[in-house]
Amino acid sequence: MPPSTVFDSPEWHAQVAALVAASDSKSIAEELVSLICMTVVNDGTSLLAFHKDAAPEVLAHSLAPANRRHFLDRYLAGPYLLDPLYQMAISDTKPTMCRFRDTQPDRFRSSEYYHQYVERTHLVDEMDFLRDMSPMSTLVIVVGRTRNRLTRAERNRLELIEPIVAAAMQRVWDKWQQTSSPDRGIHQRLTECFDNFGDDVLTQREREITQLLLRGHSTKSVARELKIAPGTVMVHKRNLFSKLGITSQYELFSRFIENLSQG
Repeated sequence: MPPSTVFDSPEWHAQVAALVAASDSKSIAEELVSLICMTVVNDGTSLLAFHKDAAPEVLAHSLAPANRRHFLDRYLAGPYLLDPLYQMAISDTKPTMCRFRDTQPDRFRSSEYYHQYVERTHLVDEMDFLRDMSPMSTLVIVVGRTRNRLTRAERNRLELIEPIVAAAMQRVWDKWQQTSSPDRGIHQRLTECFDNFGDDVLTQREREITQLLLRGHSTKSVARELKIAPGTVMVHKRNLFSKLGITSQYELFSRFIENLSQG
């Protein structure tokens, strides 16, 4: 659908009016998700709150119940710690809008996190809106497609409504934060499991490399992140695999997930 057809339609403007009229955080969030769904066809739009000190929270989404269980419920159980989008959201510098495929580590699609979680969502494309709300929290809107990639025209339409989306996200936050009580206990337990994974046998450097491998970084990317030689990374990788009694990335991921479930 050409941009002029979308933005000139009475239905789209009626949805803008519904967004403007919404007065509480839940209805603002829901009307915002609906507006995005009217702007581009997608297979699921979600509004999430990412926190540096607490587990992510879902404010609104357009997913069917079955899809929610995989896209959101499984994600919130711990895999979010390995998500490049989560890492970007809690970083100090970030774009206000990005295409997820452009922000992934170089070996992300070879990582077990990708195979065990992302691949099962069947997502082929995703656009994200990000807006910092406080030093500790960022709201993120995920617009996902499972059938085909977003066209340049569709991405342009999302870019055109970014000011509306940003203003609505701020309104959601202003209302929602007054009653929000993010779960810091679960997040603390999960992050401690992640940070301390292998601490009984691995050195600090080996744990740093393990964390980057779990997030989908290649040997060269790990070397760049840690400012060490690729050959040094390979030596550490062989050592940490030996100490953990594993021989593959799959076993590393499985051991990590097992550790999360027991933490």
